Amino acid sequence: MTLPARAQRYRTHLLILIMVCVGPLGDTFLSDGMKRIGAPSRWNPAVLFQFFERAFTSGIVWIGIILLIAFFSAYMLALTWADFSYVQPASAMAYGVVAVLGYFLLGESVTPTRWAGVALICLGVLIVGRTPPRTTGTV
Repeated sequence: MTLPARAQRYRTHLLILIMVCVGPLGDTFLSDGMKRIGAPSRWNPAVLFQFFERAFTSGIVWIGIILLIAFFSAYMLALTWADFSYVQPASAMAYGVVAVLGYFLLGESVTPTRWAGVALICLGVLIVGRTPPRTTGTV
């Protein structure tokens, strides 16, 4: 049983919204957690073991991992309902969210050139969003 086109589009847009929200949040938590842990001082097995032990026992890192698993789950579902050529560009709106989160939550400096690039990506997302999510038949 297939859904009407309008319901299919709504469901696809909802999944992309989830992707655009939880993916950047997951990346932000993961980035913050890994910066708190710091880089390994050497690349020998004992130091690397301690590094990964700290990473996998960090609550912030696990929040990032869980959010990224939610992103990946929504991404897989979206790909079952819409074309890859629609889902991937539409989910690029996340780049704008990443820049905003990096600036406000991580205190990163975002240059005007980066903001211009993010704006250009978001414009492309708006253009892609005006096309039908699915152009191929069902499998």
